[in-house]
Parts: sequence; C-alpha cells; structure tokens
Amino acid sequence: MDLQTSVFKNETDTPILENLIPLCELAKGLEEAGEFEQAEETLSPFWQGVPNRPDTKGLMERAKAELLLRTGTLTGWIGSTKQISGAQEIAKDLVSESANIFSALGIFEKEAEARVDLAICYWREGALDEARVTLRHVLDRFGEMQSEQRLRALLNSAIVEKDAIRDRESLRIYRQAAPQFELSSNHALRGKFHNSYATVLKSLGLAEDREEYIDKALVEFAAASFHFERAGHHRFQARVENNVGYLFASIGRFPEAQEHLDRARRLFVRLQDHGAVAYADDSRAQAFLLEGKPEEAERIARGAVKTLRDGGEQMMLVEALTTHATALARLKRFQVAKSTLDQAVEIAQNAGNPDHGGIAAVTAIEELSSGLSLSALQRYYSTAEALLSNSQNRSIKARLGECARRVLAAEFASVKAGASFGAEVFGNVPTSLPQGFSLDTEVLRYEGSLIRKALEESGGSVTRAARLLGVTHQGLAFILNGRHSDLLSIRTPVKKRRRSIIRSH
Repeated sequence: MDLQTSVFKNETDTPILENLIPLCELAKGLEEAGEFEQAEETLSPFWQGVPNRPDTKGLMERAKAELLLRTGTLTGWIGSTKQISGAQEIAKDLVSESANIFSALGIFEKEAEARVDLAICYWREGALDEARVTLRHVLDRFGEMQSEQRLRALLNSAIVEKDAIRDRESLRIYRQAAPQFELSSNHALRGKFHNSYATVLKSLGLAEDREEYIDKALVEFAAASFHFERAGHHRFQARVENNVGYLFASIGRFPEAQEHLDRARRLFVRLQDHGAVAYADDSRAQAFLLEGKPEEAERIARGAVKTLRDGGEQMMLVEALTTHATALARLKRFQVAKSTLDQAVEIAQNAGNPDHGGIAAVTAIEELSSGLSLSALQRYYSTAEALLSNSQNRSIKARLGECARRVLAAEFASVKAGASFGAEVFGNVPTSLPQGFSLDTEVLRYEGSLIRKALEESGGSVTRAARLLGVTHQGLAFILNGRHSDLLSIRTPVKKRRRSIIRSH
C-alpha cells in the first residue's frame, strides 16, 4: 500500500491514518524548529506548496483536518518569511476549516491548536481584536486545565496585548503563566515565552526608567537563547539577537547594539527569511536614529518598507513606515515624510490596530511640527489622542502630552497673529509670561474651554460635541471623566444602553 492510498477509505469504509498522521507530525516538528521549507517538502505528496490548497479529495475527515491544519500554518509562516501577498488570508481559510472539522469530530485539543494558529494569522495582519477574541475562546474552553495548547494561547494573548501597547496587561499574563511554562518540556515553546516576556520587560524598563526591568529582560533573553538552542530553532535565536541589539541601542550602547543586530540579520539572510530580514532592518534603522545617523537609517528603512509592502503583515509595515518617515523628516524631506506617516495611520486603522496608527500621528507632530499648519497639527493630535486612549505605555502618554504642548504653542502663535477663534478662547495674550506660568495648566484650561464651547453648541450632547472637536465619542467621554469632571453637569444624561444580544451569548 503506497503513501497516498493509505489515508483514503478502504473497502470497509474504515479510515487508515497510520501514514498521513505521522507525516503531519513530522512536518509539525520541522515547523516548530523553524525549518519551514523542509516541512513543506515533507507534505509534497499532498500539497504543491504556498499558495495552493492541499489535495484532500477522498480523505477521511480526521486526515483532512490534519492536512489542512499543517498546510495552513505553514502557509502563514512561509507567507511571512517570503512576504507572499495574500498568504495570510489563505492560511486563515485553511486553518479555520481544519478547526471546524476538529470541532465536529469532538477533538478539542486539536481544535484548540487550530484556533491558536488562526489567532496568529490575525496577529500577523494586525487584526488584534480578532486575535484576542479567538484566543479568549480557547482559554475559556480550557479553564484551568493544563495543556500545551493552553500555554500557547496564554503566550499569544500576552503578545497581542504587548502589540496593542497594553504592556501592563501583557506583563500580568506573563507573570501568572511563568510557573506553568517552567513545567513544559517543549524547549521551542519555552524559548518563545522567555523571548516575548523579555520584550515586555524591555519596553516597560525603557518607558518607566526601571533598571531592574532592563536587567530582568537580559536574563530572560539569555533563557530564551538557551531554550532555542536546545530546540535547534535558529530562526528564533536570531530574533533574540535582534531584540538584545535593540535593547543595547536604546540604552546608548551602540557598538554592542550593532554587533547583535548585524549578527541577527546575517542569520535571517542565511535562512532566506525575507520578512525577518526586513524586521531586522527596521531595528537597525531605529538604532541608527538613536545614534543620530539619519542617512543610514533612511537607506535601511527604505529597504524594509519595500520588502513589507505586499506581504500582508500590516503591523510590521506600519512600524517600518514610521521609522522611515522619521529618518526622512530628520533629513528635511518633510513632504515625503508626511505622506509616509499618513499611510502608516491609514494602514493601521484599516488593519484594526489603532495604537500603532496613534504612534504614527504622534511622530508626525514630533518630527514635522515646524512645517505643519495649525489645523494639520490639531488633526494629528485629535487622531493620536483618540487612537491611543487605551495605551498603558507611560512613555507614549508622555509623548502625547508633549504633543499637546506643541499644539498649544502653535495656537498661542496663531492668537498672537490675530486668529479670531483662539482670541475668543484665550482673550488677550500677554506680551510676556507672568511669573509662575504653567504650560500644563494652560493646556488643561484651553482644552476645557474648547470642550465647554462644543458641549454648549451641541446642547450637551457628547456625541455631537465629539464630532465638532474631531474626536471619538469614547475619547471625549474619557477626557471628561478623567480631566474635566467639572463639565459633566453640562452634558445630557447618559442613556443606559440595551445589552448586546451578541455579547450575551
């Protein structure tokens, strides 16, 4: 009996799986080691590779589901490494079909595996809400039951929260999950846990000036490298090198940073992982910006953007566009920089990743304020404030506050030049600032004056006032409750919303 006939129905209509299932398990092992092309070749009797659908004609349901899952996850990974347009959509379709079959067969562990892989596809596209909901479904089904798929769901939930700029929530998940990962014998999984945990510690350490977090991050990166070496996962070892390099650049240790970043890039090139090379180039460009070398940064970032344009990984593209625009702005190429940042904001919003769009809007104010009109500055600020309303990152909040000061300074200049609306709000601007003047206080007062005026003109309706101010209803409600509770009496009473029938099930 040959390989293909062994997985089809025999004369008694009994599934014979002994050849296809081990084949899929072999492919899974190669995939976990980062050997994606070898895994693809392993399944070649049934699959012609990305972007094709595997041949499932005549297969029993269990065999069909296994084949769909493996080819789906490999399509996602290979689509990422080679930046193949549309690959993530194909991967989602294959993995989702697999999950549905496993669900119908009552094989929950395999269904959970497929759901986690589906969430990873969503994450690559930047659709963080869809990824979050998919992972929550898996975790709710598992409860407190110990399982490798539950660990994968926890790990990827923390990654999603980190990429949504919810670092504190991500840290909470990692800390609670750490003892469970210590019990796992899967070195590749443990390596991914330590690497991702380290990136959150790095982010918080830099944002909050917490040296102990930086030290802990370096320890976690070392643990990640150890486990990836044990697993033979060279691709993720290179990611650790990249992350360590960027950490060193962030604390001003540039020679060490470039050593690690260059080593990571060489490994990715050797592995022919085009997406990871672009990821490494974005990190190198950011390091050059930190070092004050915008020419090198622009050249490298331009290449990263070109690679990521058609690959479907929108979040990586947004980050690369923001890096490239920053370098362009520092080279005084303001128009191209503005157009690039506008693309980043639009792509992030369309992908369902508002936080990265908010960072791009903040970057526009930081890097382009001297060449932007007052109305453009105000639009960027309104966009940034609305998109970053749920961010937990202190450094980003501080950047947003500094942007408010820049906008206010531009508005003061406009008032002094005779702008009528600013004069209505501020009255006469003094020729010299009084002793004890506080810009923060003036920003708050001016913001309150604008909100009061909008509420009065809209008859107390927060929805209409938000529209007048160019912010979201949720954003204005957040501002009112957090910074201007004295204006709550002006708004119309909040109507109790009926419970969503979708959320009740």
